[in-house]
Amino acid sequence: MSVGGQTAVRVNRPPELVAEGEGGATPPPPSRRRGGGRWGIRAEIALLTGPALLIFVGFVIVPIAAAAYYGFFSWQGYGQPTDFVGLRNYITILQDPGFHDALLHNGVIVVLSLVLQAPIAILLALLLNRRMKGQSIIRVLIFVPYVIAEVVVGTGWSLILQSDGALNNFLDQIGLGAVRQDWLSDPSIAMGTLMAILVWKYVGFAVIILLAGLQGIPQELYEAAAIDGASYWQIQRRITFPLLGPTIRIWAFLSIIGALQLFDLVYIIWGQYIAPVAGTSTMATYMVANGRNAGSFGYGIAVAVVMFVISLIVALAYQRFVLSRDTAGALTGKGRRRS
Repeated sequence: MSVGGQTAVRVNRPPELVAEGEGGATPPPPSRRRGGGRWGIRAEIALLTGPALLIFVGFVIVPIAAAAYYGFFSWQGYGQPTDFVGLRNYITILQDPGFHDALLHNGVIVVLSLVLQAPIAILLALLLNRRMKGQSIIRVLIFVPYVIAEVVVGTGWSLILQSDGALNNFLDQIGLGAVRQDWLSDPSIAMGTLMAILVWKYVGFAVIILLAGLQGIPQELYEAAAIDGASYWQIQRRITFPLLGPTIRIWAFLSIIGALQLFDLVYIIWGQYIAPVAGTSTMATYMVANGRNAGSFGYGIAVAVVMFVISLIVALAYQRFVLSRDTAGALTGKGRRRS
């Protein structure tokens, strides 16, 4: 091309240099090697999670594997197990009416714990979430039973509820001697007694969890609903309960697992012999009574394995059908892609 009698030569420059010359932008820095970056991330993850994984494997996975191994033997609790019985322990467990009763009692405790504690905890949480005098003191009083050791709770209630205990003596003093009951030994009311103790002890835990969930609900939603003329209970039904749903489901999961593993209160109050007669035995008390106390550690370990399998199935089913709505897309790659 000729300009002013001179020949101009067109130079084809790379796009990066053109952009740099025209817009003043600097070229992008050279990217790091992908392989080195991935190995660095993996090393960091291994460094941070390694100690926790070692502790988890040593104190959870290894004992579970050892229990599964010992459950195939008739073991007396000392020395190496040599009397291999295969699946006989597990067959005996599944055929034993005592275990069936204990499993049924655990199921009843699971259902009643949810049915009784949930309404009480929700009402108390709604009450304590409002500004009122003595709010902090009431919260402490409701939560105190939960932090008291089960041994103290069991011993105290066993003394109060025995035939000549404080409760029956109090009923005599106020002229209600006809209401006296054998609160611990009567099979028709023993389960009710157990549930009353469980509600008294653990409802505070549910209240604290629900209060934490209520604190996370934006106040602007309540103010907007009040401006629109919604009543108090309409606000709770349309705003509070739906937004409190994830918290309630988490509490229900913890309550279910705790009810399936209930041991200490039943064992302390009723003991290993009275509990089956009174109708309050659980899988855990059955395990101790027929395992350690009977000198048959292999059988007791097999019961523990069955308890673990039942709890695992319940936990996985609950996560799959109940908690999936709360966790779907939160941590998975699919959820990140959707966002």
